Amino acid sequence: ERSFFFVFPDAKQTLTSITETPIMASSRRLLKSISSSARLFSNHHTQNQTRGYKVAVLGAAGGIGQPCGLLMKMNPLVTELRLYDIAGTPGVAADVSHINTKAQVKGYSQADDGEDGLKNALKDCDLVIIPAGVPRKPGMTRDDLFKINAGIVKGLVEACAENCPKAMLNIISNPVNSTVPIAAETLKQKGVYDKKKLFGVTTLDVVRAKTFYAEKKGLETAKVDVPVIGGHAGVTILPLFSQATPKAALTDDEIDALTKRTQDGGTEVVAAKAGKGSATLSMAYAGALFGDACLRARNGEAGVVECTYVESDVVPGVEFFATKVSLGREGVEKIHGTGALTAYEQAGLDGMMSELKDSIQKGLDFAKGA
Repeated sequence: ERSFFFVFPDAKQTLTSITETPIMASSRRLLKSISSSARLFSNHHTQNQTRGYKVAVLGAAGGIGQPCGLLMKMNPLVTELRLYDIAGTPGVAADVSHINTKAQVKGYSQADDGEDGLKNALKDCDLVIIPAGVPRKPGMTRDDLFKINAGIVKGLVEACAENCPKAMLNIISNPVNSTVPIAAETLKQKGVYDKKKLFGVTTLDVVRAKTFYAEKKGLETAKVDVPVIGGHAGVTILPLFSQATPKAALTDDEIDALTKRTQDGGTEVVAAKAGKGSATLSMAYAGALFGDACLRARNGEAGVVECTYVESDVVPGVEFFATKVSLGREGVEKIHGTGALTAYEQAGLDGMMSELKDSIQKGLDFAKGA
């Protein structure tokens, strides 16, 4: 199991010059571990790197975009990082650019650059990460978000079609169950749709399922895997704890509680922030994690497999669905099936169908102007 990359050049420095307390000793061991991991990831990325990659983050001044841009700046596969938003991006770019990693950073905004801002941010990009849009607020459903975010995503994807038609597109903007179909139909209208290169980022559901499962059973989080299938909203999120590894016994009540907590993870964060924010930091991490997977696959690394929401025929009757997907240089290489499901999981799959179909159709209708 792969943890995320972090590069801390000074992490090798320890606290041995003064008398250590137990807490300090623990901190020293942590720093040593981080330093070792950073070197491993840096070597893994760069030893076989074929070239540098141009990455754009759209919505880069927002709550998800800022930390996502920070994390992508730390990715050794990235040589050009372009940050775009309606306003405020030059300041974000200036801040991020001071980090001592090799990626060159440029900020673009509509306020400062007009229509050329988005065009220049996207020109010849290899990967575009799109967290743009408004966050979910207390009492707001993902369907409410649709009315605002659908138009934003459509406009940004049109610009991608015109300026980087061969880029991998990672859609974070909610509701993903609808915004990915919007993106697909928009790209079709532009004559550049490649189903292998359009992804709905459902990685946060996987990250949550892994974390909750590991905490519940006392497992090492970094070594846990839990597939999550379906979509990216409420009951359409279906973690498959029967397929989790390492295998740990779960009671029916535990499975139900873990499933519901994974499905309601976003609501949990919104409530905890008392209406002053949503799941921005964990979403940024998940977005950067999936972006890293796309770059590693594009760079030729074998065996890159992630759960993601793509055009799929795995489940009859739904055009888009999330399962494990093998990634390659050109995007999707193989879409894996759901695997054997328990009765509980099958009921969850059956129960999500109506909502998922409606969300997909809603996105398609919007893009077609229906």
